[in-house]
Parts: sequence; C-alpha cells; structure tokens
Amino acid sequence: MLKTTLKPLAWSMALATLPASANLLISEYVEGSSNNKAIEIYNNGTDAVDLTQYQLQFFFNGNTAAGNTIALEGQLAANQTYVIVDNDSAPALLEKAQLINSGSWFNGDDAVAIMQGDTVIDSLGKRGEDPGSYWMVNGVKTQNQTLRRNKASAPRTDLDGTFDPSADWTQFDIDDFSNIGQHEGSTTTEPPVEPPVEPPVEPLVCGAEATAIHTIQGAGTASPLKDQIVIVEAVVTSDLQSDDQLKGFFMQHPQSEQDGDALTSEGIFVYYNGTDVNVGDRVRVRAKVQEYYDATQLGDIEALEVCGTGSVAPTLLTLPNDNLEPFEGMLVTINQSLKVVDTYGLARYGEVALATERLYQSTQVALPGDAARAIEAANATKEILLDDGSTKQNLEPIRYPAPGLDAYNTLRLGDTADNLEGVITYSFSKYRLHPTVEPIFTNTNPRTEAPVVETRGDLRIASFNVLNYFNGDGQGAGFPTSRGASSEEEFARQKAKIVSAILALDADVIGLLEIENDGFSDLSAIADLVTALNAQSTDTYQFVNFNAEKIGGDAITSALIYRANKVAEVGTPAFTEMVPFDYGNRPPVVQTFKVTNTEEVFTMAVAHLRSKGSCTKATDGDKDTGDGQGCWSVTRTTAANTLADWLATNPTGVEDTDTIVVGDLNSYAMEDPLRAFADKGLKSVVEQLDGNTQGYSYNYAARIGSLDHALASDSMMEKVVAATHWSINADEPVALDYNTEYKSDALKASLYADNAYRASDHDPVVVELNTTPPAPEPEVWSGEFTNVGGWFWPKNFKIDVPEGYQNLKIEVTGGWGDANLKVKQGSAPSLFRYDCLSAKFGNVDVCEFAEPKAGKWFIQVSGYLPFGNVTVKYSAVKP
Repeated sequence: MLKTTLKPLAWSMALATLPASANLLISEYVEGSSNNKAIEIYNNGTDAVDLTQYQLQFFFNGNTAAGNTIALEGQLAANQTYVIVDNDSAPALLEKAQLINSGSWFNGDDAVAIMQGDTVIDSLGKRGEDPGSYWMVNGVKTQNQTLRRNKASAPRTDLDGTFDPSADWTQFDIDDFSNIGQHEGSTTTEPPVEPPVEPPVEPLVCGAEATAIHTIQGAGTASPLKDQIVIVEAVVTSDLQSDDQLKGFFMQHPQSEQDGDALTSEGIFVYYNGTDVNVGDRVRVRAKVQEYYDATQLGDIEALEVCGTGSVAPTLLTLPNDNLEPFEGMLVTINQSLKVVDTYGLARYGEVALATERLYQSTQVALPGDAARAIEAANATKEILLDDGSTKQNLEPIRYPAPGLDAYNTLRLGDTADNLEGVITYSFSKYRLHPTVEPIFTNTNPRTEAPVVETRGDLRIASFNVLNYFNGDGQGAGFPTSRGASSEEEFARQKAKIVSAILALDADVIGLLEIENDGFSDLSAIADLVTALNAQSTDTYQFVNFNAEKIGGDAITSALIYRANKVAEVGTPAFTEMVPFDYGNRPPVVQTFKVTNTEEVFTMAVAHLRSKGSCTKATDGDKDTGDGQGCWSVTRTTAANTLADWLATNPTGVEDTDTIVVGDLNSYAMEDPLRAFADKGLKSVVEQLDGNTQGYSYNYAARIGSLDHALASDSMMEKVVAATHWSINADEPVALDYNTEYKSDALKASLYADNAYRASDHDPVVVELNTTPPAPEPEVWSGEFTNVGGWFWPKNFKIDVPEGYQNLKIEVTGGWGDANLKVKQGSAPSLFRYDCLSAKFGNVDVCEFAEPKAGKWFIQVSGYLPFGNVTVKYSAVKP
C-alpha cells in the first residue's frame, strides 16, 4: 500500500535518475504485543532511492534461508523514511505504513535484513543463529520492545556476524509507535500532489429520501454497497467522538423504520467527529460505505446535519448466539447475568470478556479432536467483549469494577456482570459491547485467605509456579535480569507477594517452577527465597540442594523446598537431562522424604514440560494439528513416558512405591501427556477426588483449564484425603501483579499489595495426605447359645475366655417372655453370689466386663415368667 500519486511519466523519469546503490538503514524496529510488528527504513543519502531494487527479508529460527521476502515499492527521497507493517497490527501502527504485508513476520529471535539481491545492505540479528527468544546485550533486547537506531550508526552488512543490539540501538517500551516514520526528525515520504478542486457540497435535506441502514448492512458479513456514497438519516445511540475514543458515533433507525429482517442490522458506526452530536440527535449524513477490518461503517463524511431528536429502544440480545453480525452497530440490551471470563486487557485497554458461564479450554473437558473442536465452537457462541470505547491506554482510574480497580477492589473471573446495555461493534476479530449505561459487577467468586480443603491431613504438599523468580546478582544489583523483575524495586514487590503466597499455602513440601537456574549458593535465587520465608515463619524451610551450578541449559529450573521440622531428606537428590529433557522440556528434579512424626517415606518429583508456544519451530508430529492440544504435544507426551520410566528406576536410591509428580505440565486434563502418565500409573489426584476434570489453574484467552497437576501412584493415592487448586492467580487481573510497567505512581501504589493475590499467573495445587498408619483391626472372639427357653429353674452355660482379651460382653436378646441374666467368673452364680445381674423386663439384659480374667465364666438365664427362643451372645476383643 504505497502512498504515492506520481504520474507514470514522472515516475519513469524519477527512476532514471536514481543512484545504483543507496544508503538505506533499518532505523526503527517494532516487536510489540500480538501482531504489532513494523520496520522503518531510512535513506540517509543525498539522492532518492529506487526501492524496487531492494527487499526486506526475515530469517526465522536460526535458518540461513529467508522465510519471508518482502519486495519494496516506489522511491524513497533523501532523509525520508519508509515504514513496512504487519497487516494484523493495531490501527495506530497501520496508519504509519507505506507498505502493509500479510506474510509471516519476525519474532524477537529472528534476523531481519535489507537485501539487494544477495547483497546485505543493513541488518539486525544474526542469520543462522537461534538465540532462544531474543538477542540481548546490556539490557537491550529484540523481544517485546521498540528499538530506534542511534544517530551516526553505519549500515551493518555482516548479517552472519555477532549481533549486539546495544551497540547501535536505543530501547523503548513495547508498543511505542510514537516516533515511527520520523527518524532524526524526518517524515514518511509523501510526494507533493496538486490539491484537488473541491466541488460544492450539496446541502442535506432532513426527512428526504435516504438509504436505509439495513440496506447498507445487508444480510452478509460485508456491505453490498461498499465504496458507494450514500445518504443516511437515523438517531444517535452512542457518542464516542472524543479523540481518545472511537472518533465517531453510532446511529440506528427507530423501530418504525426497521425492516423486521433478523439477518440485517439497523445500526451503523459513523467515523466522524468534525461536528459534535449527542445521543438522541436525529442526524443525516452523506458518506462513503466502508469495510474497516471486517466492520461496516460510514466514513469520508461529506456533509452532516442534525435534523432534530428521536429515540431508539435497545434490541434484546441473548447469548449463546452463533451470529452476532446482524447486531453490528445496534443498541442492544442483555437481560442475562454474565460471568467475567477474562480481564487480561482490563487495565491497559478497558476490556472485560463476558460469557454465559466459565469457559473451559476444550481439551480440559473433552478428548482432542472432534470433541474438543465442538467444545470450542460452542464456547465462541457464549462470549462477548465489554469495551470501554476508549482508544487511550492505561486509563486512571481503571473503570471496572466501580469506582475503580485496585488491590482490594478486584474483579475476579467468575464474578457476575449485570445491567448490560450498549452498542455492538466488531474489531480485532472480536464482537464488542460499548456500554451506554454503567455495568454492575457482583463479587460472586470471592477470594479465600488460604486453600480450602474438605479434610486436613497430617502432611500437605503443593506445587507453585513462582513466575520467573530472579534475584539479580543476589546482592541487590544485577537488574534487569533476562526474565522476571526488571529492577530491584520490582523484585522487592515480587518477593513480598511470593513469600505471602507460600506462607499462606501452609505446605510442608513444595515443588517450585520458574525459579532462576543459578545454582544453590548463598547468592542463588532459591537461597534468597528460603531466607525470606524463614524470616517470617516459625517453621524452618530448607531447599533441596542438587549440587549443580545449573540444572539443564534454560534460564529457569524447577526446585523443591520443605519444612525441616516436618520432613527430612532420605534419598540422594536427582535430576535428568537425558532426551527429551535436554531442550524444551526442563529437566525434572526428584527427592525422597521421610515424615518426621510417622516415619512414612515418599518420593516427590517436579516437572515442567514444554510450553505450547513457538509453534513456528515445531516439526512433524509436533506441529499444531488443530485437535486442541496446540504444538509440541508429541514432545510433551514423550517426556511424560520418559519421566515415568525414569522414576521407576528409583533415581534417589530409595525403593518405595509412594510417588507423586507435581508441576506445570503445559497440558490440559484430557490431552495425550496426561493420558500417558495415567497409563504409567501416575494419575491426577484432583481428577480422582472430584470425579471430573473441571479443576483449573490457568486462564488463557478467556478459557480456563489446569496446566498444573499432581499425579500420584496408586499407593500414594491411598494416603490422599483432599486436593484442590488455590485460586489466587488465574482469576485475578494481571494488573495486580508486581510489575510497574504502564503504571503511574498512583497506580503502582493502588494496584499493589504484598499479599498472595496475583503473585503469579498459575494457581498452586494443594494435596492433603494422611501418613499416619491406620490402627489394626482388633481380633474379636465371640459365640452364642440359641433357642434358650425355661421359667423359674435356671439354664446354665459356661464359656472359656482366652488370655489377653478385653471388653467381655454377654447379652440376652430376642425370643419371647422375660429372661434375666446372671454371670460369675470361676464358678456358677447363685441367688446372692454373682459378678453381674441384669433383670430388666423383657429379653434385653446385658453384662459387660472391661478387663475380664482369662478362664471359665458361668452364665445363668432364668425368669420369673416363662421365656423361649432366646439367644445368649458373648464376645470379647483383643487389642
């Protein structure tokens, strides 16, 4: 999409005068959120350059061959810029583009070059090298950043040489597009054009014939009148004309002017703020019908008149709904209580995802394949995005929930939204509700101060992802780190939240994920965390020392900590880096413990399998097949089988069948890795106790599921009495975490608390165990005499009580009449000599002896009245 108006002859003459070579530089590099990606090229020469001789190439994942080649277009004047943008970027970035490209775009680990045939003109990154996720030197990195070329930088023509981003580039925040197109004060190239002669504007006549909105919208996804000039008259339903809003308004026909066709919309967005309008104004416009990112709108406004006032009643919208296109642009009301299902964009964009219910990741509740696809298809019909209508980021206060989000006035997933009325629009691949009245949120998913379990055991174990806990150099410096906190201030905030969460977990053994892989010295991250725990606890925390400078080659590792006053290590700590734990899957760690009070022994492993990201690098069976499992499923499944087999070799040197595996398996409950573990005898504790797979530890794209699991062997499962996920992270807004980016000083204070909530992005898994051996069943000695009958003259019986028995019980029961009971040890009872007499009316007499002597006991049954069919029972127990 080249912005040029040169005539063909002038264009040919210009090209003829261009030099054979050019001083072209990559002057700005945007690697932002989502698909926000752009390259700015600057001509630092003195002559115009024919860009058709050059290409922009991307080298993906360490490949030496270009994965995408973009042919440049047009000419670039001296000291001017030329911006190439990903077609899926944000509008604010697309507006800066001279060329929009829909091919595959770079990530932070991909090299970029301006090429003239095989000649490298300028470059960023190193061809043939995969740096991991990004190149970074001196804190300047190529991922999630905007980089601007330093002045006087020479072209980098060695695409295969070592790349130092800090040498020629200055780093700016992610999604900072403020300077693109203006390198060293230049502007994007716009050849001069003759100003067009504006024809006189034909005046609008209110109430005259006009084109109906339903005719413009049509029954399909795009307008049948696209690019046509139309006159429309309707009533304003939502005014979002401010520069920090949508710069326009919505208009809709009243009921009397609608066509009654359920497939056509009666409302439309008008992109115009040149004339101020208000809700209720009846407005007439002459404009062009446009499709802006698949949304029909009126733009290029030629004339607007306010014709009076009117009113529009909202249309009822009910979810689920598999076709929201007929509501695009319309004022609607939703007479349902919806659930909050995502708040990822709440603080930054004012967005809250709502749905009829909590929505599950498809493979959390269904098998991969058709069943999972059916779940996701149904999910899509149940949700809508609440959007505050503002284009300004990081508003203060954060609008939801009223009077504003803060660390104690949270909006949790599972909370309820009511009073939903507004206009429907479509942008960024989502249907959105811009409210015209204030929504009402109700806290129906309250926080808990500690994990809630039905039964407390005598030992609690847990799994907790500590979200890249990196402590710099361990002495208060060394920030920013490659992951985690970017400053000492952020690390202090992070540590306080992590410590609060672990102490509130109240667990005796904890498997940790995403802690810095920097060994076990006093300056290590694991030592730092344990020291902080002990400073605030009456228990004594220790870490398992695996006696290695690093475990595997990743920046993060897994770890084990425990309360030394509750358990002790009895095995040799072990980990494995064998395939497939050499790359992608982090090496699992394992140790055997003994419970101090009960002498019970068990083995606990912590696993962190490969994530579902970086799918472009996946090959063969690891590619995303669309079955719901994402990419790298084969790699994770292989890891599951290999880990189970390795644990069966007793790597700690202790032979014991009580085994539990905890950690982030990056797999939902019904996916292949979890089924592979189950086939090896390691089954989900939560699933077995709940009888379903509806537990969750993570939220992604408004879908919940459990990536974090506890898997127990059969013998270990016999000791489990309860298990749960503690919902302190996944349900909370990300804005409540420790990070300070995109926050003013006021928001840094109001959004932060040193409590457990949003300490991480994964919820902990908690497992309660009863390790006390059950008391043995007592040995019972018993017998009976049946069909006993008589009258005054007694019936005599004798029993021989064995040695060591207690709680001798002799009773008369059943039959008819009135039988009485006498018992004496050693000799027969008489009228006045007995050890027990029971003479209740009826046949309900009992004699009991707590500590009976071994030997002969005599029983006598008689009655003042006749009796018959009576049973005499006796019993004693040996403890």
